[in-house]
Amino acid sequence: MARLFGTDGVRGVVNEFLTPELAYHLGRAAASYFSRSKKRPTFLIGRDTRISGAMLENALAAGICSVGGDVVVAGVIPTPAVAYLVRQHGWDAGVVISASHNKFPDNGIKFFDGQGYKLQDAVEDELEDLCRKSGNNELPRPVGADIGRIVQAQALAHEYVGFVKSTIDVSLEGLTVVYDGANGAAANVGPEVLQGLGAKVIAINVTPDGVNINENAGSTHMEGLREAVLAHGADVGVANDGDADRCLFIDEKGNTLDGDQIMLLCAKHLKEQNKLNDDMIVGTVMSNIGFHKAAQELGMKTCSTSVGDRYVLEKMREANYSIGGEQSGHVIFLDYNTTGDGLLTAVQLLGVLKASGKTLSELASIMVKYPQLLVNVRVATKTGWDENPLIQAEISEAARELGDNGRVLVRPSGTEPLIRVMAEGPEQAQLERLCQTIADTINREQGKAED
Repeated sequence: MARLFGTDGVRGVVNEFLTPELAYHLGRAAASYFSRSKKRPTFLIGRDTRISGAMLENALAAGICSVGGDVVVAGVIPTPAVAYLVRQHGWDAGVVISASHNKFPDNGIKFFDGQGYKLQDAVEDELEDLCRKSGNNELPRPVGADIGRIVQAQALAHEYVGFVKSTIDVSLEGLTVVYDGANGAAANVGPEVLQGLGAKVIAINVTPDGVNINENAGSTHMEGLREAVLAHGADVGVANDGDADRCLFIDEKGNTLDGDQIMLLCAKHLKEQNKLNDDMIVGTVMSNIGFHKAAQELGMKTCSTSVGDRYVLEKMREANYSIGGEQSGHVIFLDYNTTGDGLLTAVQLLGVLKASGKTLSELASIMVKYPQLLVNVRVATKTGWDENPLIQAEISEAARELGDNGRVLVRPSGTEPLIRVMAEGPEQAQLERLCQTIADTINREQGKAED
């Protein structure tokens, strides 16, 4: 049987893979697991704006209560808010119903422990086993007063707003900010945070209807935000994704700032305040070479993890590093929260911007962004390529040609029959030539998969 949990919880098309029955059994499994350390564990449930969210929320809550767990329902709320609130209130676990940046037919269920961290693989494996037992009616069914209770607590979203605002001590008055809420979980609280800090806010994509989440909006579709920033002559544009754990920016000239640039600017500010632990920034193998070079020139260090915010967080926790993240806009400020937090990231960089007295494009000029090219090669098999001498020879030759001014990264896709070839360097034409040579060799040696 395929593993139920993926890289970020249980995710799939609702009523096709992620059914209310599955949500119910996941609730029973989670309550059974957490009741090992507490007789009546309390779960906080939050969701994004998808039409399926309320259905799955009710099914999940019913499952938890049927095993004797209690539920606090926060309603529509950003993913990082759940991680923060669980820790703040001393609840035993948090659950988020969201498929993040995916289109609206998808949804997902992901769990946090009482400290606000995503569950380890081993715990998810236990939940899978308990979920199967629930389906076989092998889990407890308490009666009477031992059945769990459900409490509605939609005001928790505003508590999170207060927390985010408290993380900077500078007013944003004088800044004109275009905010793109992706018609998602932060559509209401995003403008509330920024206006509460004094910014003039022009809000777009903040009218969710259950099916328009991420639709040509948010951090995966920056075109509308760019147009709005330029049309309004705004100082900056801020984009979250559907569950608001990502954040990207548009500067006053219409240029996009990705996670690498955001981390670099925020880390520089932390270093100047002696708050950057070991002067380290944690990126991933996809972080731009310009990010590493700029950090070194500014007296900071960088390290890289595999792609995925959970791997970034693991590295940060090892040495209590202050900041880390991904190009996609997952940025973790470990002094404040335990997961990528799109609104926290927005506030942190806007605070840096306001304090600097400069424009965002001027701040971003400290990093030269090297061109990156990614080519996906569809193959019959993803195994053996790393031991094939012809493929390895082409990779080595490309790396030799790029030298210290670039790099080559070849890795298999985790979900598709693809091998991804990424090259980075100062000249686009050179990257295209090198990537195509490697891709042709992989295609010839590994065989093409059937469509």
